[in-house]
Amino acid sequence: MKNKDSRIILEKDLSDFLYNKNKSNLNISFNRIAFVFFIFFFISVIYTIHLVHLGARESNNQNIGNDKETFNNLYRADITDRNGNYIVKTVSSIDVGISTKQVIDKKKLILNLKYIFPNKDYQKINSKLNNKNFFYFEKKVSDENYEKLMQLGDKSIQPEEKLTRIYPEKNLFSHIIGQIDDDNNGISGLEKSLDENLKNSPKPIKLSVDKDVQFLIRQELLTFNKIFKTQGSAAILMDVNNGQIFSLVSLPDFDPNKREKILNKNLINRATKGVYEFGSVFKTFTLAAGLHEKIIETDTMFNDLPKSIKCAGYPISEYDDEIPTSLSAEQILIRSGNIGSVRIGQKIGEHKFKSFLNKLGVLSKTRFDIEEVGSPLKFNWGKCSLATASFGHGITTTLLQLAKGYSILVNGGYDVNPSLILSDEKKLENKTVVLEKNVSKKILPILRKIVTEKEGTASLANVNGYEIGGKTGTAQKSISGGYSNKKINTFISIFPTSKPKFVLALMLDEPKTNKDYIYHFRDGSDIKYKGTPFNTAGWTTVEVAGQIVEKIGPILATKYSEVN
Repeated sequence: MKNKDSRIILEKDLSDFLYNKNKSNLNISFNRIAFVFFIFFFISVIYTIHLVHLGARESNNQNIGNDKETFNNLYRADITDRNGNYIVKTVSSIDVGISTKQVIDKKKLILNLKYIFPNKDYQKINSKLNNKNFFYFEKKVSDENYEKLMQLGDKSIQPEEKLTRIYPEKNLFSHIIGQIDDDNNGISGLEKSLDENLKNSPKPIKLSVDKDVQFLIRQELLTFNKIFKTQGSAAILMDVNNGQIFSLVSLPDFDPNKREKILNKNLINRATKGVYEFGSVFKTFTLAAGLHEKIIETDTMFNDLPKSIKCAGYPISEYDDEIPTSLSAEQILIRSGNIGSVRIGQKIGEHKFKSFLNKLGVLSKTRFDIEEVGSPLKFNWGKCSLATASFGHGITTTLLQLAKGYSILVNGGYDVNPSLILSDEKKLENKTVVLEKNVSKKILPILRKIVTEKEGTASLANVNGYEIGGKTGTAQKSISGGYSNKKINTFISIFPTSKPKFVLALMLDEPKTNKDYIYHFRDGSDIKYKGTPFNTAGWTTVEVAGQIVEKIGPILATKYSEVN
């Protein structure tokens, strides 16, 4: 009995043991299943988040794709300089907005956003969330932050892909490029004149300008605007043989990235739009007209020239009392004689002189790649107006037209059309002949002497190695009923004069003297002169031109010509 009881107890213990063992095995199996399920669940969550991410992007892309017209309206072709450097670029960007109606947990959303964008004003953001209206949280989001936002998997965060027009060089080409409006339409400059091309061209549009040259010229103008305290300035560097513009600068300028309304009249494009009396730079046209019409030669003498004459009761005088009373036609231009120029103009006559200026394109609006081009004021021809026009008084034009006119004078007499668009046209073949070819041969040595001889007015531009020639112009600014003491100073230079390649047309608007400025003559003499004695072109624009050629000369010689 005792043994039986013992067996029974043993069987009971064994049953308990087997039960506990099976229970343990069951727990192990359950844990394994739970672990596998957890892994599966975790992967599913990650996958779901990924799908939400992709879905958001695809949804956004679909929205853009479904509205192709809207998206295409934002496209505008890039613009580069002649060397392929981007001046204007259309880039894809992402703006992130928040649909407040889809916000589930505002506190959680703000906490997540703070982690990604810690520097935002979240008081304002919280207010916007309370307004229950859609708002843009961040524009032009970086790729890194965009990925972080999408990983949140929050449906209230809604990205929008956009095309954005940017101007990486900011102010550098502002007067050339112009602006676009909020609807992506060009409203000024090349953005306006090339509007349709920019919207439809699959390739970048290449300009004739050189970014490095543009930068250097602009820097010099900025520097001398401060030195001479000008109202503004402008410069055009153009190939005399084909009209391609390497640089066009007008100051002050603006940043097209800001899309500001240009209300300041001082922001006028002085290189193309501004219409001015330029003074003595016209004397070159007067001499050239006489040579073209074969009325005079460079050695034709003009004797007994008075110091002053009257026309319609108004006096015309020499600017310099030391100018001799007997001068050759060549010397009249070198010394910039007013009375001598009048005498040459009188020999030519009103009709022929007017016709000559028209051939150069000086008296009519120039066809150009941008619309901001000025029209010369109507000029009433007569005996007295012929006299004043002969030395550049009373007659108006633009700096662009001066560059064109001088190019024709020195390139052998071929017509050229100034252009900002790069073309393969490099030679003068099949060009329209405007002047007698010999006119250039006769004019060029004289322009060189204006720079090299002590009697000339542009000795500060005698930069060694570049054979610069040119003509200065100092003109009083016209006001109602007369003229002020404020000046427009101009210098039109050609280099190299032995084989003309470039014209540099430069003007300063209302320059002042500077008693502390130190002049360094560039002819190898190392002569220095302190202080600006007169606010004339010979002491202002000529100095600026000399500085510019020193800076850009090596670039031009290396890249584009053999300047020596």
